Amino acid sequence: MSDTDTTSSNRPTHRLFHVVGEAEKANWIRIGAAWPHKDSKGFNIDLEYIPQKRGRIVLREQTDQEEGQ
Repeated sequence: MSDTDTTSSNRPTHRLFHVVGEAEKANWIRIGAAWPHKDSKGFNIDLEYIPQKRGRIVLREQTDQEEGQ
């Protein structure tokens, strides 16, 4: 494996969400996690769920509040 395939941590730094709707009416469903490559030029993405309906996928930085989820 190259450096771009491995990460510096086993813990995700970002979460992936499937978002349907806009503003306060948006429904956010967590669908996976992401880890940056050691060279910081990309991410490894682990999808736990692949959305089947219309919406968008949003990548957000992991927060301390989300750690226990």
